[in-house]
Amino acid sequence: MHTVLTAEAPAPIGPYSQAIRSGGFLFCSGQIPLDPHSGAIVEGDVSLQTRRVLANLEAVLHAGGSSVDHVVKTTIFLVTMSDFAAVNAEYERVFGTTKPARSTVAVAELPRGARVEIDAIALIAE
Repeated sequence: MHTVLTAEAPAPIGPYSQAIRSGGFLFCSGQIPLDPHSGAIVEGDVSLQTRRVLANLEAVLHAGGSSVDHVVKTTIFLVTMSDFAAVNAEYERVFGTTKPARSTVAVAELPRGARVEIDAIALIAE
């Protein structure tokens, strides 16, 4: 197992890694809409928050030797399912024709008041 850490995504806010490389896969921890440089949550609607989450996730994927084209599974956590359509539009903008397996779950609360969190499992492309 190898730990992945990049300054292009927010530093972990707890005892976990941004991602772990193991057995040809990259296991990415959930990303919330934190600015990687300030550590502050991105203010704005769920679309803006989702863009930041996906940019953070892309940074971790690249640092781990993968990309959105190699993602096999994601999980989306939403504070309210009424955000589903807006999150889905941003998600589709990034993933395009790549359609990984996916789960979407409504949760009571996310860290730092985030409205969305996304994690991923990807093949290592190297």
